Amino acid sequence: MRASDAERERVAETLREAVAEGRLDMEEFEQRLEAAYGARTRGELEPLVRDLPAPGTAVAPVGARGPARTGSAASWADRVGKPATSGGAFAFWGGFGRRGNWTVARKFTAFSMWGGGEIDLRDANFEDREVVIRCFTIMGGMHVTVPPELNVEVRGIGIMGGFGESSKDEGIVSPDSPRVRITGFALMGGVGVERKRSKAEKQRLKEAELERLRELDRESGRGRLEKGPGSSDRPGD
Repeated sequence: MRASDAERERVAETLREAVAEGRLDMEEFEQRLEAAYGARTRGELEPLVRDLPAPGTAVAPVGARGPARTGSAASWADRVGKPATSGGAFAFWGGFGRRGNWTVARKFTAFSMWGGGEIDLRDANFEDREVVIRCFTIMGGMHVTVPPELNVEVRGIGIMGGFGESSKDEGIVSPDSPRVRITGFALMGGVGVERKRSKAEKQRLKEAELERLRELDRESGRGRLEKGPGSSDRPGD
């Protein structure tokens, strides 16, 4: 369904409210706002505010327990089956970038010669549950960044160059994530695939851990109060 100007503006207003409340940093806010005004369909708008409350609505306390989230902010099921926004990329004596909120085609082909490119899947959607990304570079380089929970298989060839995977953030592959195969070759260049969390996801995990520690501290304080003054855990007291 095509998005209207009013729908784009409602999403933009939600983003402005979120950055004012500290839910988004300026970098992520600018990325989402740009994506909102450039969105053509409702399917492109929805992921931009899925992890944010609507302006003026009540929000559950931070410590309230809810369903666990896997992958990035949204579940993988909500990120699969969307219309592709890009099926390829090309760079010659230059560079290209695919990052932020975009939808990967089931077959995505990238080529660079005497140049480079960046493919970031951490906030991306997927046209299908099976996605093939083909990377070809000649005397150039490409960098593919994926979330730790994404099911990724790397099969490429490096000739006088490299084609491989590294990891900054370890994670357990989510069983409901799409399967992404990264293939191709690098001639006198390199293609690197890196597992790394986004800044927003790192911040969310940090806040969740801090809240867990606060809850433990509160429970410890309640336990001391229940025992009463002068009580002791030593045997015989």
